Amino acid sequence: MKRAIITVVGKDTVGIIAKVCTYLSEENVNVLDISQTIVGGYFNMMMIVDVSASRVEFNKLSDELAEVGNGIGCVIRIQLEDIFDMMHRI
Repeated sequence: MKRAIITVVGKDTVGIIAKVCTYLSEENVNVLDISQTIVGGYFNMMMIVDVSASRVEFNKLSDELAEVGNGIGCVIRIQLEDIFDMMHRI
């Protein structure tokens, strides 16, 4: 399993989760865990996904997720779990 962390941040609108999950499904990325909150009209979501069966390279996946985010007015970032863990070690 090759896990990654996806973050989605932006103004809350209808369909954010649907659009992100639809894209991930089309690229054979499995959602393992998801958490989302809305604070003061701002949407914040964190997902743990398995990218091992994805049909596209990780860099392309990252670029395309950023494009999905642009289309829905959000910033979407993805990082491999290993890199995320290294960046957030105490």
